[in-house]
Amino acid sequence: MTVDATILHADLDAFYASVEQLLDPSLRGRPIAVGGGVVLAASYEAKRLGVTGGMSGRRARELCPNLTFVGGHYAEYQRLGDQVMEILRDYTPIVERISIDEAFLDVAGAVRLFGSSIGIAATIRRRVRAEVGLPISIGVAGTKHLAKIASQVAKPDGLVVVPIGKERDFLDPLPVTLIWGVGPKTEARLAESGIRTIGELAATPGRSLKHLLGNAVGDKLSSLADNIDPRGVETGRRSSSMGAQAALGKKAVTPQLLQTTLGFLADRVASRLRAAGRAGRTVTVRVRFSDMRSITRSITLSGAISATSTLTEVAVELARAALADHPEERSVSLLAISVSQLTDQAALQLELPLGLDDEARRPGSVKGAVRWTADRSADAVRLRFGRDAIGYATVLFSDVGHVPDEFRELAEGHHHSR
Repeated sequence: MTVDATILHADLDAFYASVEQLLDPSLRGRPIAVGGGVVLAASYEAKRLGVTGGMSGRRARELCPNLTFVGGHYAEYQRLGDQVMEILRDYTPIVERISIDEAFLDVAGAVRLFGSSIGIAATIRRRVRAEVGLPISIGVAGTKHLAKIASQVAKPDGLVVVPIGKERDFLDPLPVTLIWGVGPKTEARLAESGIRTIGELAATPGRSLKHLLGNAVGDKLSSLADNIDPRGVETGRRSSSMGAQAALGKKAVTPQLLQTTLGFLADRVASRLRAAGRAGRTVTVRVRFSDMRSITRSITLSGAISATSTLTEVAVELARAALADHPEERSVSLLAISVSQLTDQAALQLELPLGLDDEARRPGSVKGAVRWTADRSADAVRLRFGRDAIGYATVLFSDVGHVPDEFRELAEGHHHSR
C-alpha cells in the first residue's frame, strides 16, 4: 500500500496585491503594485511584465507604463492572513506559519477524519477562495522542502502533489532557483559549471559543490537536491534571533535619518523581545547602499538587552561606524537591525554599580533598569490601546512607521517571488 505524502505548503498568491484587488474590484485584472518609491509587491499582471518586489517605482513604470500604485492596507493584510491561518487550523493543529501569507501543515493525523491529503488541500483551496476571496497555491509532498517547491510550481492558484517514490521524476527537470536559498549569485556560479536543473545538481559530487560554493552551502544544496530534509512541521518554534528592516528607496544619509529609522526598528525588535520574555547579547546592523551593496557591523555586549533606547543607541553607533568606513557613500536604500544570542529574560536582575564603561547598557544597572521598566509600561499601554498609543517622540512623529516592517521585508527581495 502506498503511503500518501502528508506535508502541505500553503502560499497565498501575490498576497498583498491580491488583497488590494479584493478590496477594490476595479483593480482586478490590471497591473498593480503596492508601494511608491519602492515596489513592495506586484500583481501577476505586473509580474508578467517584469515588475518585482524591491524594484524602484521609476523602473517599474518604465517596464509597465499603465502600472497603478496603491498605498497598502496593512491592517487588512494581517486580518485576512489570520483568517486563512484559522481555516488551515480547522484541519490540523500542526501548522507552522512562516510568514503572514504562508504556512506548512502536517496532516498525517487528519486523514482519518478528513480523507486524503490531496482532498484536504483541495478543500482548503476552495474554502480560502469562497470565505476569504483570495487565491492560494498548495504543494503536497513528503518533506517540507519539496512541499515548498511544489507550491511554487503550482502558482498561480494551483495544487501540485508529489507522490512518495516519485520525487526524482518531479525534481530533476526543475530549475535550481526553486531550491530554498539559491539566489542569483549561487545560480550564476552553478550555471558556469553547467548546472541549471535540480537533477544536474543532484548528479554533481558533493566535493565538487563544496569546492564551488563552500562547505556549508555545498552540503546544504546537495542534501536538498537529493530531497534530504528531516525537518518536521514545528508549531511553537522559538526564534534564535529577532530582526526588522526598513526599505528606504534612496535616502540621503543624515543623523536624523539614522536616529529615526533605527529608533523605529529598535522599537519593533525590542518590544517583540520583551513580549517573548527574551533579550539578546549580539546586535547586528545592516546598511544597504543605493547600488544594492550591503555592509554589516555587529557587537556582542556583556549583558543581554531588550530595552528600546539601549538597542537604538547601539544600532546608531554600529551604523555610524559602518558608514564611516565608506565615506564616499551618500545615500542608503535599507537599514536593518537584528538581535541574536537570545536568552530568557522574564524579569530583570539588578546589579551593583561598579563604574564600568558600559554601565548604562547593562540591563541590571540603575539606568538599564529604568529603561526596561519604562519600556514594560509602554508595552502595557500598547497592549490595551494599540501600538500607536505611546512611543518615542522621534519615531512617533516621523513617517518611518507608516509601513509595518513585516511588509517592508518584501522590498528586500529575500521573499520568494510573489
